[in-house]
Amino acid sequence: MMLRQIVEKIATRRRGFVVERESFLIVMLFPLSDDDRSLKKTGWVTIIFILINIAVFYYQFYVNPDFTAGYSAIPKEIMTNTDLIGSETIQFEGQIAEIKHTPGPSPIFLTIFSAMFMHGGLLHLGSNMLFLWIFGDNVEIRFGHLRFILFYVVSGIVASLTHIMLSPESVIPSLGASGAIAGVLGAYLVLFPRNRVNALFFIKIISLPAWIVIGLWGGMQIFTMMMQPPGMGGGVAYSAHVGGLVAGLILGLAFRFIIDTEPNSVLYQNYAHDDKAKRLW
Repeated sequence: MMLRQIVEKIATRRRGFVVERESFLIVMLFPLSDDDRSLKKTGWVTIIFILINIAVFYYQFYVNPDFTAGYSAIPKEIMTNTDLIGSETIQFEGQIAEIKHTPGPSPIFLTIFSAMFMHGGLLHLGSNMLFLWIFGDNVEIRFGHLRFILFYVVSGIVASLTHIMLSPESVIPSLGASGAIAGVLGAYLVLFPRNRVNALFFIKIISLPAWIVIGLWGGMQIFTMMMQPPGMGGGVAYSAHVGGLVAGLILGLAFRFIIDTEPNSVLYQNYAHDDKAKRLW
């Protein structure tokens, strides 16, 4: 068991509920930044999304703690169109856990959207926002601000629906930006496969092509999802990660063909002069 998993289990049991948390925090290979030397524009939407996530996290934990239980996405609520209220005892990984449900929005399926901006702890929030900061601006500048907003939301919805369809009877709250961010990773993989990503490998920082870093992460999600029993295993909704990643890959390709011409940007000029930065097409 990795250190990350131990920390997550302790944090989960202390809070008394189980949420979707990140598997982005990889002990052996942890991304720190990417090569943005040729990216001269600012990804304002990415920054705004990060600020929204931080603001919602503050509201969850310091203003209205009941908001977390009410506005998380619960598969059974979505599938039955019923707002579950009250406490429920379940058996989770051989132990008894109490799940607290508080009133949510009406209609209840709006939790699919609200859960996209909520997190279960500082580690969860920090790892998600780091990945969004690293990979989000590149995709945003390539798509354009408005297209990126649509892309991000759709990726998050697809990720949540994937988890809900594979765990329709689950009453465990699911929350986190990881599904939408997995979509960002998928689009980044399609658009910038050779872009360099700086990652911490044990105690040394190394630079690797994006297709290796994101490919390893995606492969781990798929493998873990296939190996675990139906439902949520280890407190991490791997199916949501896979759903978001696939959505990002598909939408990234679709946007590429919808946008007839490459925007005249510094990034485009870099493509024309740097063979290593060329896309797959």
